[in-house]
Amino acid sequence: MKVSRRSHVPPFAVMEVLAAANSRRAAGHDVLNLCAGEPSTGASDVVRERAADLLRGADLGYTEAMGVPALRAEIAGHYRRWYDVEVDPARIAVTTGSSGGFVLAFLAAFDVGDRVALARPGYPAYKNILSALGCEVVELDCGPQTRYQPTVSQLMEAYYGGGLDGVVVASPANPTGTMITPAELDAIAGWCADHDVRLISDEIYHGIAYTDDVQQSTAASYTDRGAVVVNSFSKYWAMTGWRLGWLVLPDELVGPVDALAGNVALSPPALAQHAGIAAFTPAGYAAAAENVAAYAASRAALLDRVDELGWRPVAPADGAFYLYGNVSRFGLDAVTYCARLLAEADVAITPGTDFDAERGRDWVRLSFAAAPDVVARAVDRIVAWQATLEC
Repeated sequence: MKVSRRSHVPPFAVMEVLAAANSRRAAGHDVLNLCAGEPSTGASDVVRERAADLLRGADLGYTEAMGVPALRAEIAGHYRRWYDVEVDPARIAVTTGSSGGFVLAFLAAFDVGDRVALARPGYPAYKNILSALGCEVVELDCGPQTRYQPTVSQLMEAYYGGGLDGVVVASPANPTGTMITPAELDAIAGWCADHDVRLISDEIYHGIAYTDDVQQSTAASYTDRGAVVVNSFSKYWAMTGWRLGWLVLPDELVGPVDALAGNVALSPPALAQHAGIAAFTPAGYAAAAENVAAYAASRAALLDRVDELGWRPVAPADGAFYLYGNVSRFGLDAVTYCARLLAEADVAITPGTDFDAERGRDWVRLSFAAAPDVVARAVDRIVAWQATLEC
């Protein structure tokens, strides 16, 4: 029997590294895992306690396809508190993680053959999902000259070079951690609206930022121009396995997303939805802020040791919890570098080939979402192992 052409997308290498790391750990090795973008703390106590209460007696059957009204109202309140932006809860769709949100948003916004631009390096699932849905991906080469973020001039070049139907931006971005300034986001949103190009803004790392030079702004301010926001409980609230995310939609996509959501998944996980309401309590926010403080400590320690690591250049880590650096000086391609680092030093990090098919062979991504002492021990091992390569 045949296999569909749309399923022929590259595997996510980070999952292969994670599997190899877990295998070594199961065999008794002391593996330090810095490959996955997963906070080590897990959900806060207030969310866990709410989930335990729900398991003891709540009705956890199907919910509304767009999510329970109470959670959608809390998400709207979050936008008022953080961004001073009013969002009608009716325009919020709760999703099965941000991954489910991207599928719904792309299905509702784009047709087969539509051209959608995104930054390279960038999160590979954007490209792979769009390709599986029959869209043409237009990669924008975003290096140090643009701080690894797309510019209006690049969008114009793509638009006049063959047309453009959509653009995906991410701030903070994976794998680089770089952010888009409010002025840049305003310029991109305005250009997209003027040229009838759908803007999809990935904001799943919002709340995890370390610099006052770049303030976080949300494309929820531009839904009247057709922008779509994708967000998640996975990163800031450390709820990765709960599979809970959301979309903020322009009016014209609310009906289509509602219909698609009901057909694709019936509803997001009920337990996660009801427990997720607790993430927006003072205790939920406080726990998340403590996590961010730990990431900041790990980031500062890493940046202090960049010269010792010898990863040059590195992308500016404005937010998220990644250090993206060039390892070409060690004479190994990134896949080999990561495989040997795991096999010989028991440290798991991710090759840049996941994020950049053109230049990723020279780059690696290290996640500092683990505990600060784990990150420090991993850097010690990396530095010692790299010294053996230069002997």
